[in-house]
Amino acid sequence: MLKDGEVLEEFFEDKKIIQNVNLYRFTSDSILLSRFARAKVKDGVADFCSGSGVVGFHFLCLNPQISSLTLFEMQQSLADMSRRTAELNGFLCNVENCRLQDIPASYAEKFSLILCNPPYEKSGFENEVYEKAVCRKELTLTLPEIADAAFKNLKFGGRLAILNRADRTAELIYTLKARKLEPKRMQFVSGSAGAKPYLVMVEAVKGGREGVEILPSIVN
Repeated sequence: MLKDGEVLEEFFEDKKIIQNVNLYRFTSDSILLSRFARAKVKDGVADFCSGSGVVGFHFLCLNPQISSLTLFEMQQSLADMSRRTAELNGFLCNVENCRLQDIPASYAEKFSLILCNPPYEKSGFENEVYEKAVCRKELTLTLPEIADAAFKNLKFGGRLAILNRADRTAELIYTLKARKLEPKRMQFVSGSAGAKPYLVMVEAVKGGREGVEILPSIVN
């Protein structure tokens, strides 16, 4: 089942995920997001910018009551790894190898929850391998394009759980609100006690009313 450069790594109890040591590998950000997001019974869930699938798969392990999981990843190699990880663990899911800007119309207003650990760096990585850089830097996908895709493919009242750099919080909130994705829950993440946050996680509701709950910060 493994190809050149690939290894199996544990990510939830006895579950394993396929990773390629030469490509982008998941970080703790993915696990934080899957724990931050809240599931409802029979949720139809999408994982945007899914990479090798860790956010969606970890969320599925935590919330087996959801009704469906669909992963959207533009890089064919990562989409292929997530398909084989699903087969290895017996996960029932769909994997779409496409850009978020090109999600088929059949998915319009289909999901009640979208998870997204996006590329959120705007500079750097010029000397990095393209397949790695595209996962971390806004080379092919911008924050407004992510918000547009979320609005298009969420049901009314559906939720988007997304993270970004803490210093982009104002930009993130503005972008979501401009597309009628109303922030309802927010949580910051710091590297140590007393340190300033480096990450922010936000849950926004399509068509939701104003009013946001600020959760206690996490030390990661």
